[in-house]
Amino acid sequence: MSALFSLNPARGSRIINTLALLGISVLLYAAFLWQILFDTAPCPLCLLQRAAFAMAGIGLLLNIRLGPSPLHYAMVIAATLGGLVAAANLLRAQAGAPDGPPLLGMSIHSWTFLAFCTLLVFCVLMLAADRKWGDNDRKKPVALPALIVMGLFLLAILANVAVASPQCGAAGCADGPARQAVAPAGGG
Repeated sequence: MSALFSLNPARGSRIINTLALLGISVLLYAAFLWQILFDTAPCPLCLLQRAAFAMAGIGLLLNIRLGPSPLHYAMVIAATLGGLVAAANLLRAQAGAPDGPPLLGMSIHSWTFLAFCTLLVFCVLMLAADRKWGDNDRKKPVALPALIVMGLFLLAILANVAVASPQCGAAGCADGPARQAVAPAGGG
């Protein structure tokens, strides 16, 4: 990882943050597709998980667009901690009987918890390895692949909001993960 930062620190950071944002986008699209394919309404904790992934993605997006900053990583960490709380509550709620088939031997909620843990470790490592820029107020040029990932991420957020809103309405979705079909990592 140090070789990626030694030649051009800004480029290395953008590449790694772009890959992390791509991973979050994939999780949000998986939740979106699961909800459409299986016609399930997400539980409130699943919606919190999606919101946490979206907020974490915004922190990564800021790192890509404005350059790495401890403040941006702090945004990701704060969102990740909120997502970990929601995922832990879902794991606790399903402790007696998992709701849904396992994916590679683990429940979907376990995978979501693991994704949040991975994101937390990612931020700690990036805070240790990433260069701290002093000029984050100036926009930096962003490569086309990073722009595409940023656009896909924003589209994933809009798609999830568009699908969850009609099913749940302004009052929120029905309570209880046990009564909902299990959704992929990223919530119901």
